[in-house]
Amino acid sequence: MIDSRTAPYAALLLRVTLGVMFIVHALLKYVVFTLPGTVKFFESLGLPGPLAYVTFAAELIGGLLILGGVYARWVALALVPILLGATWAHAGNGWVFSAPNGGWEYPAFLAIAALVLALQGDGKYALLPSKA
Repeated sequence: MIDSRTAPYAALLLRVTLGVMFIVHALLKYVVFTLPGTVKFFESLGLPGPLAYVTFAAELIGGLLILGGVYARWVALALVPILLGATWAHAGNGWVFSAPNGGWEYPAFLAIAALVLALQGDGKYALLPSKA
Protein backbone atom coordinates (compact mmCIF):
# COMPACT_ATOMS: atom_id res chain seq x y z
CA MET A 1 0.00 0.00 0.00
CA ILE A 2 1.27 3.48 -0.83
CA ASP A 3 1.01 6.12 1.88
CA SER A 4 -0.69 9.01 0.12
CA ARG A 5 0.55 11.47 2.78
CA THR A 6 4.25 10.80 2.14
CA ALA A 7 4.21 9.69 -1.52
CA PRO A 8 4.61 13.25 -2.89
CA TYR A 9 7.75 13.69 -0.79
CA ALA A 10 9.12 10.34 -1.93
CA ALA A 11 8.61 11.34 -5.56
CA LEU A 12 10.29 14.70 -4.92
CA LEU A 13 13.25 13.06 -3.18
CA LEU A 14 13.71 10.54 -6.00
CA ARG A 15 13.40 13.23 -8.66
CA VAL A 16 15.84 15.64 -7.02
CA THR A 17 18.50 13.02 -6.27
CA LEU A 18 18.27 11.46 -9.73
CA GLY A 19 18.42 14.88 -11.39
CA VAL A 20 21.46 15.90 -9.34
CA MET A 21 23.15 12.59 -10.14
CA PHE A 22 22.78 13.17 -13.88
CA ILE A 23 24.05 16.75 -13.59
CA VAL A 24 27.07 15.72 -11.51
CA HIS A 25 27.98 12.94 -13.95
CA ALA A 26 27.74 15.36 -16.88
CA LEU A 27 29.99 17.83 -15.05
CA LEU A 28 32.41 15.02 -14.23
CA LYS A 29 32.76 14.37 -17.96
CA TYR A 30 33.29 18.08 -18.61
CA VAL A 31 35.47 19.21 -15.69
CA VAL A 32 37.43 16.13 -14.60
CA PHE A 33 37.72 13.84 -17.62
CA THR A 34 37.17 16.66 -20.17
CA LEU A 35 35.02 16.12 -23.22
CA PRO A 36 37.99 15.09 -25.41
CA GLY A 37 39.00 12.58 -22.71
CA THR A 38 35.45 11.25 -22.58
CA VAL A 39 35.51 10.89 -26.38
CA LYS A 40 38.69 8.81 -26.10
CA PHE A 41 37.10 6.65 -23.41
CA PHE A 42 34.04 6.02 -25.57
CA GLU A 43 36.28 5.14 -28.51
CA SER A 44 38.30 2.75 -26.30
CA LEU A 45 35.02 0.88 -25.73
CA GLY A 46 34.40 0.68 -29.47
CA LEU A 47 31.70 3.36 -29.37
CA PRO A 48 31.62 6.33 -31.75
CA GLY A 49 33.45 9.30 -30.23
CA PRO A 50 30.67 11.84 -30.92
CA LEU A 51 28.37 9.75 -28.71
CA ALA A 52 30.30 11.21 -25.76
CA TYR A 53 28.98 14.69 -26.60
CA VAL A 54 25.44 13.38 -26.95
CA THR A 55 25.73 11.58 -23.62
CA PHE A 56 27.11 14.70 -21.92
CA ALA A 57 24.30 16.87 -23.28
CA ALA A 58 21.61 14.31 -22.43
CA GLU A 59 22.88 13.94 -18.86
CA LEU A 60 23.16 17.69 -18.28
CA ILE A 61 19.89 18.77 -19.92
CA GLY A 62 18.02 15.69 -18.74
CA GLY A 63 19.29 16.13 -15.20
CA LEU A 64 18.15 19.76 -15.15
CA LEU A 65 14.71 18.80 -16.47
CA ILE A 66 14.33 15.98 -13.94
CA LEU A 67 15.53 18.21 -11.10
CA GLY A 68 13.01 20.88 -12.04
CA GLY A 69 10.20 18.43 -12.58
CA VAL A 70 9.74 19.26 -16.24
CA TYR A 71 8.22 16.17 -17.84
CA ALA A 72 10.51 14.23 -15.54
CA ARG A 73 8.94 10.80 -16.01
CA TRP A 74 9.50 10.90 -19.78
CA VAL A 75 12.97 12.40 -19.46
CA ALA A 76 13.94 9.69 -16.96
CA LEU A 77 12.66 7.04 -19.34
CA ALA A 78 14.61 8.59 -22.22
CA LEU A 79 17.81 8.49 -20.13
CA VAL A 80 17.54 4.79 -19.26
CA PRO A 81 19.54 3.77 -22.38
CA ILE A 82 22.44 5.95 -21.19
CA LEU A 83 22.40 4.21 -17.83
CA LEU A 84 22.21 0.79 -19.49
CA GLY A 85 25.17 1.83 -21.66
CA ALA A 86 27.09 2.80 -18.52
CA THR A 87 26.17 -0.56 -17.00
CA TRP A 88 27.54 -2.27 -20.11
CA ALA A 89 30.71 -0.14 -20.06
CA HIS A 90 31.44 -1.18 -16.46
CA ALA A 91 30.24 -4.79 -16.72
CA GLY A 92 33.73 -6.24 -17.02
CA ASN A 93 34.94 -4.45 -13.89
CA GLY A 94 32.97 -6.51 -11.41
CA TRP A 95 30.22 -5.80 -8.96
CA VAL A 96 31.53 -3.10 -6.62
CA PHE A 97 31.77 0.45 -7.96
CA SER A 98 34.91 1.03 -5.87
CA ALA A 99 36.66 -1.65 -7.96
CA PRO A 100 39.28 -0.42 -10.45
CA ASN A 101 37.42 1.43 -13.24
CA GLY A 102 34.14 1.14 -11.32
CA GLY A 103 31.66 -1.72 -11.10
CA TRP A 104 28.35 -2.14 -12.84
CA GLU A 105 25.93 -2.12 -9.90
CA TYR A 106 25.73 1.67 -9.57
CA PRO A 107 24.60 2.44 -13.12
CA ALA A 108 22.29 -0.61 -13.01
CA PHE A 109 20.70 0.71 -9.82
CA LEU A 110 20.33 4.17 -11.35
CA ALA A 111 18.65 2.66 -14.42
CA ILE A 112 16.12 1.03 -12.11
CA ALA A 113 15.66 4.31 -10.20
CA ALA A 114 14.96 6.09 -13.50
CA LEU A 115 12.41 3.41 -14.37
CA VAL A 116 10.78 3.87 -10.96
CA LEU A 117 10.47 7.61 -11.62
CA ALA A 118 8.98 6.88 -15.04
CA LEU A 119 6.46 4.46 -13.50
CA GLN A 120 5.45 6.55 -10.49
CA GLY A 121 5.37 9.94 -12.16
CA ASP A 122 6.80 13.35 -11.43
CA GLY A 123 5.07 13.92 -8.12
CA LYS A 124 3.04 16.75 -6.68
CA TYR A 125 5.93 19.24 -6.64
CA ALA A 126 6.91 19.09 -10.31
CA LEU A 127 6.92 22.32 -12.32
CA LEU A 128 5.50 20.75 -15.51
CA PRO A 129 4.17 17.30 -14.66
CA SER A 130 4.06 14.65 -17.37
CA LYS A 131 0.72 13.35 -18.50
CA ALA A 132 0.36 9.63 -17.89
